[in-house]
Amino acid sequence: MTMIKPTLAIVALAYAFPGLANPIDTAKSIEHDTNHSSANSQQKVDRSAESAIKLKAQIEQLQQETKNLRIYRDHVQAMVESQQQEIANIDEQIAQVKTTRQGIVPLMYEMLDGLEHSIQNDKPLRRQARQNRLHKLKQLMPRADVSEAEKFRRILEAYQIELDYGTKLGTYRGRITVNQSQIEAQVLYLGRLSLVARNLNRSQYWTWNTQANQWQALDSDAKEGIDHAFKVAKEKESPSFLSLPVSLKTAEAK
Repeated sequence: MTMIKPTLAIVALAYAFPGLANPIDTAKSIEHDTNHSSANSQQKVDRSAESAIKLKAQIEQLQQETKNLRIYRDHVQAMVESQQQEIANIDEQIAQVKTTRQGIVPLMYEMLDGLEHSIQNDKPLRRQARQNRLHKLKQLMPRADVSEAEKFRRILEAYQIELDYGTKLGTYRGRITVNQSQIEAQVLYLGRLSLVARNLNRSQYWTWNTQANQWQALDSDAKEGIDHAFKVAKEKESPSFLSLPVSLKTAEAK
């Protein structure tokens, strides 16, 4: 009952003094507007702070992207410089290759001429196989689908085979010309020191006479030594001393 009295007093004052009501309402309105403005201002501050944080994050992201782009630019620039250097090196190598080809191609033809001359003037040792090899090399030379390096390699390979003929003991089957007649025979060579042959039934034996440039018949005394050499060449007997006629020119024998 005691707390109702102030309220009644205020109401009574308001009725007693009607002019006091408007300032109070105005004050309340101002206070309300102030609070509302403060709330709006705070919201704007909050939004501005949030925008500032987002903007800062975007700036940091853009700075990182700028840094990455700068690093990538430097990387690409270095690659371009390296590629330009590589292009210069390739151009130089191409020029060198052109110069080398201009020198190597005539050399290869000279080597083929030398190989042909060697075959024609050598003993008839695997002559057909050697001529076939030379023919294939000549056909290879103008082919555009084969590199100059491969052509040169095969010519060197042919030369190596020619060298091997001068150091090995070997046999093969082929035709020999005796008194203008073709005879199927087994041929044995010991390097270029000795070249002998026998017919298939082993009834006749020959040796290549380098001085006369023809096959020369052997007597029966040479049969045993030649047969033994054939067995050694075919690995049917152990290597031992061989007795074979020598096929050398006078100048080669000295």
